[in-house]
Amino acid sequence: MRLAPLSLGLMLALAQPVLADPVIFAAASLKTALDEIATDFTAETGVKPLISYDGSGALAKQILADAPADMFISAATDWMDKVEAGGYVLPGTRVDLLGNTLVLISDKDAAVDLPDLPAKIGDGHIAMGLLDSVPAGQYGKAALTHLGLWDKIEPTVAQAQNVRAALALVASGEASYGIVYKTDAAAEPKVHVVATFPADSYPAITYPVALLKAGPDAADAQKFYDYLTTPKAVSALEKQGFAVLKK
Repeated sequence: MRLAPLSLGLMLALAQPVLADPVIFAAASLKTALDEIATDFTAETGVKPLISYDGSGALAKQILADAPADMFISAATDWMDKVEAGGYVLPGTRVDLLGNTLVLISDKDAAVDLPDLPAKIGDGHIAMGLLDSVPAGQYGKAALTHLGLWDKIEPTVAQAQNVRAALALVASGEASYGIVYKTDAAAEPKVHVVATFPADSYPAITYPVALLKAGPDAADAQKFYDYLTTPKAVSALEKQGFAVLKK
């Protein structure tokens, strides 16, 4: 199963190449915390960032196609690597901002021993981000492969446009299980964390952030970039469950 793209914010950004406020491309898993941060930032500065949330791979591809974005926050270093290799990152602005944890979720509050997961899924589905472009999906596949479960689980995978779309599949009951970040699970009261993947079963989850060279509003983007490491922003990120690497 593969869902149709849902990035309305991205469509708006591409439809308006020159904007009065900064355009931020951010991994979908950041939505809850970043929306709160943006609201506080707007209240303090009067600047209202336009934030487009989607899978990091989809956003990186848009930047590489010259989308008018001022900042990129990726949920994986490899997609930021591609953007930087393409010459789009403003030198000296890339930093590793956040860390996260990979979890298994369900709409039922019943703990799962990971080796039993294939039997638990049965004829159902497990929701994951797109395996070729969404970091949460890629981390999930790596974890299941490390645990020797991928071959049994692959036929049951329902691929979603981004990690929040995977979360929604579980919350709605369309998928019996899902693999998301701990922070996503905290944002949705209809799901439960039923297992946590061992830290050594997948690459370290790192969110790099960088300003982009061709953004139409560099000055206000710089303000928002700096705001991400203020005590209020750090508190919002930690409240959602992120490990803040840069303060």
